[in-house]
This record gives sequence, structure tokens and C-alpha cells, in this order.
Amino acid sequence: MENKNIASIIDHTILKADATKEAVEKVCKEAIEYKFASVCINPANIALCAELLKGSGVKVCTVIGFPLGANTSEVKAFETKDAIEKGANEVDMVINIGKLKDKDYDYVKKDIEAVVEAAKGKALTKVIIETCLLTDEEKVKACELAKEAGADFVKTSTGFSTGGSTPEDIKLMRETVGPEMGVKASGGVRSLKDAEAVIENGATRIGASASVAICNGQTTSGNY
Repeated sequence: MENKNIASIIDHTILKADATKEAVEKVCKEAIEYKFASVCINPANIALCAELLKGSGVKVCTVIGFPLGANTSEVKAFETKDAIEKGANEVDMVINIGKLKDKDYDYVKKDIEAVVEAAKGKALTKVIIETCLLTDEEKVKACELAKEAGADFVKTSTGFSTGGSTPEDIKLMRETVGPEMGVKASGGVRSLKDAEAVIENGATRIGASASVAICNGQTTSGNY
């Protein structure tokens, strides 16, 4: 895939706690210049991004229950509605990882459904399963539950835990959800080579803060 085409599937991301208004504005400017798929920001920056990206074709993406996924389903649903009202086009929600490990699959599915329902017809839903904390069996189960709950994408990572995406995880997730559902690689995609590896294994979206470097064939360090 050419660098220009890779740009079109990247969610240009700034989720650090110390992200200033100036930093968010810079990311939005870069997203418009490179024609990234979206800018992914924390909920407090949605309104700013929506204004800056208006008419550009770049979507506004935000995170729900981030980064631990341990908020209640009611809070996640409210956060989703609030995000959409403020201008979000896509929401990336974190599953309840502890409940998945407890094998409380009904809870996990209903938790995802709460966000899917709140976003229905208004925003894409991506489900972050935090692969670095899961066994392969748990990764498969999380993907199955996200698909059953009607989400649009499954996503590897928050970028704020013990690791990010790997080509192997992307391959497993793609095999689990089939060809129609979106698969997003996030965390640890820091070079064009990294991006090509996850795309080759089935990723249809990439979350990265190193988006500009990726498109310019450079490599950077960092979590996300």
C-alpha cells in the first residue's frame, strides 16, 4: 500500500493526559494536510476538533471508558451520547477486561451493546480489547462478543497498558471476526514497516501518534 493510501486508514492520535490545546490543533492541521481517516482525542477535546476539522472530510474519533474499561456500562453509554452530541463521528470503547477474565461474557457483551446502542446510526463503534493483557483464547472470545454485540470494529490496544498491537494479534482477530468487520491496530505502530505488517495481516485501520513519520517513511518511539 502506498504511503498516501496508508494515510487514509490512519486515526491520527493524541491521547496523552498533558495534551494541550496547541498540540491538539497541530494534530488536526496534520490530519487535514495528510488526509488521515480521523483525529482521535480525549472527550474534552471533541468540540475543538469538530470545529477545526469541519468540512475537511477528516472524522472526529474519541475514546470511551478509557483507558481501563472499568467504568459502568451506564457511564460508557452516557459518555458515548455526550461525545456524539459534541461532534464525535467514531467512538473507541474499552471492554471490561476483568469481567472477560472472569468469563462473565454476558456482562462484557451487554457492556459493548450499551455503547453500540448509544452510537447507533450516529457514530462508528470500535471495541478495544487490550490484547497485551489477554490470552489468545480471551482475544478470540472478546472479538466474538464484539461482533455479536454489533460493533463495527475490534481494536487491539489503548496504547497505555503493557504493550500494543502485533501482526500476530491482528491475524488472530481478523480470522475470528471474518472479512466484513473492521480490525484496528493501535499501540506500537511507529514506522511504515510496522504499518505494512499489520495491514498485511488484516488491519483495516491504524491508530498512531507517529502518523506523519509513518507516511514519511520514518520511525519514532513512543507508546501509541
